Parts: sequence; structure tokens; C-alpha cells
Amino acid sequence: MDLEKELVLVAKQKTVVEMEQKKETMRTMSEEAKERISERLSRLENLYFPRALESTVSLPSQRKAIFHDLLSRDVALFLERYGSQLTCNELTEFDAMKDDYEINWHMKRLRSIMSPSEEELRMRSVTVKNRRRAYLDRLVCGGHYFSEDAMREREPYLHHEYVGKFQDQSSRGMARPGERWSETLMRRCEEAALVAKIRGEQQRMGVPERDWVGNERFQEEEEEEEEEEEEEEEEVDEERGGGSNGQPVERPHNGADVNYDSLSNPDRVSLEASVSAEELEDRMDQFTYIMQQKFLLGEDQEHLDYSKIDNDETLDDHWQREANIDAEERYFADD
Repeated sequence: MDLEKELVLVAKQKTVVEMEQKKETMRTMSEEAKERISERLSRLENLYFPRALESTVSLPSQRKAIFHDLLSRDVALFLERYGSQLTCNELTEFDAMKDDYEINWHMKRLRSIMSPSEEELRMRSVTVKNRRRAYLDRLVCGGHYFSEDAMREREPYLHHEYVGKFQDQSSRGMARPGERWSETLMRRCEEAALVAKIRGEQQRMGVPERDWVGNERFQEEEEEEEEEEEEEEEEVDEERGGGSNGQPVERPHNGADVNYDSLSNPDRVSLEASVSAEELEDRMDQFTYIMQQKFLLGEDQEHLDYSKIDNDETLDDHWQREANIDAEERYFADD
């Protein structure tokens, strides 16, 4: 009887051991998969590593050892750090461990990113729009990105068409209070580069050369030469003593004073005087609105990293605060 009990006990223990071994097998990844994933990731650049390991990841072999160790030690942490770098086939290697809640959560999140449903795509689009608008508010509050100088630097021709051509261009090259001479020279070089960009766009758009930005001095020199020629002609007339009857020769002008500036360049009008301060402010508002829309539509990729903005979960707090403020305002409005 004792022998029978002992045999039953041994059988139970064997069953438990087999179940544990089977469970352990299901919760691990094959060494071949670990090697393959670690090898591929080790060839990628600019991946995140903890500060304590940054000095030991210069070689691919060192990075591979770190990836392999993390895969063996903490799969959930591996997926959190490097899951976005995995391919769909590599992600299936983790299916054996999906009974683990944390691992399964990361796998679902990664699969929704790799192969999103229509609803997930819609929600992702809404999230991205909200985060960009939250970041837009942050940039506006910062005061620099949407300042006139910064916007003009990003879109010089657009700025010129909306407000620049109504402003005094000569003042842009003048020294500013408290500015060092080296800073003034640097700013003048930057200004020359912007003017060249505007001219290039004007040339592409077929704008007449006399209307190109920066041609004001050339036009002034032409006008001065014309005025000098007119003065010389008047002096010659005076020296001749007038016409045949001894009277000064009068230039025909149909009863009105002749504006020789307009005769020499009839299309030239003082643009600075053609708009009021209110109109100029309105045009500036229009230009700013266009620049903000360009940012929201993702057209500022040369100046900003949209991937960081679109994936920044901290920006979601902005809308939570806005919702709380709106709720408070409605509460007090009801009272």
C-alpha cells in the first residue's frame, strides 16, 4: 500500500514538473529568434540606451549583447524600448509569451500601429491633430517661432507678398540698438540671402525686374539721373534766352503739373503709403494664419521633427486642462 502511494506521489510530481517545463517553454522565445532580432537591431543607429550603457554601445557586437540580454531578462521592457523597431514577422516571435499581461499589452499596441483598423486610424488622426494644435499653442506662447522675423526666414517670398513689399526695406540692414558690429554684418549676410530667395521666386513667377525686391536703390539712381537731365535742359533753355519772341519756353502739360517720376515709371507707386497701418496689421494676421496652417498640415518638416510632436503623449494633458477650464466656466456661467 505504501508502495502504491509512493508511485502515485511520484507520478503527480512528474506531471507537475512536465507542466512547469511546458509552461516555461511557452513563455520563452527561441534562442535562434533572439539571435536574429538582436543581430538586426545591433546594425541600427541612434537607438535609445540607458545613460549607464552609452559608453559601451559603440560597436554592433556590444549592442547585440545588450539586446540579447534584455530579451532574456525582461521581454516587456524590451518591447517598450525597441518594439517600434520590430517587423511584423519578428513580433510574431513573441506570441508564445502573450499569456503575460504586460507583454500582451505591448504586442497589441505595436500591432495596432503596424496594422491599424479604420477606427484606430481615425482615432490616431484625431490624436495627431490635437497634439499639433497643443504644440501650436506652445509655440505661440513661446513667442519666437511665429514672430515676424522667424516666419520671414522660413517663407521669405510669402512674407514679401503679404507685408514685406509694404515695408521700408532699407531699415532691415541698419544697425540695431545694442547690437555688435559683427552681429550687424552677420544679419546683413542673412538678409542678403533672404533677398536672393525672394528675387529667385519673383523671377520664377515672371515679375518684372524693376519690381524685384532690392531694386529700390537702382530706381532711385535712375530717377536722380533723370532729374539731373531735366535740370540741365532747363539751364540750356534759360541760357538761350527763351523762344523767338524772347519769352521762356514752357513745356506743355495740359494745364497740370507734370510728375516726372510717374512719367519715367508710370507703374511705380509708393507701396508704403498705399496701405494703412490697420490694413498692414490685417495682412500680417493673414500671413500668420497661413504659417500656422502650414505647421498644422505638417509642412514645416524642414524646421521641426513631427514624429516627436505626434508621439508626445504629454501634449494630451493640454486638452485635459482645456476641458477642465471649460467645465469650470460652464459651471460658473450656470450659477
